[in-house]
Amino acid sequence: MKLIIATIKPFKLDEVREALTKIGVSGMMVTEVKGFGAQSGHTEIYRGAEYAVNFVPKIKLEIAVPAAMADQVLETIASTARTGKIGDGKIFVLDLQQALRVRTGDTNEDAL
Repeated sequence: MKLIIATIKPFKLDEVREALTKIGVSGMMVTEVKGFGAQSGHTEIYRGAEYAVNFVPKIKLEIAVPAAMADQVLETIASTARTGKIGDGKIFVLDLQQALRVRTGDTNEDAL
């Protein structure tokens, strides 16, 4: 099993969710986060004053999938979330040791 953690631009969330649903992803966790990378923030003008925005709003997706499906999920997120501009996000793939569905007691891939 693999855990895929992706950060994407907020306006891409619905499009990415629909694309993942089409390939068979049955669930994910979504969190609103702030961060910076190469983009390193930006400046905004509010009521005539300029402000530095050091952390940029992003969406963090956490998706647990069978190992055989990980590459397809990675490619789907990357192609759907890509705008070609700085700040499109990052995707990390980690090994997932164990999973447990609390309600039923199902473990590992059965719990996904």
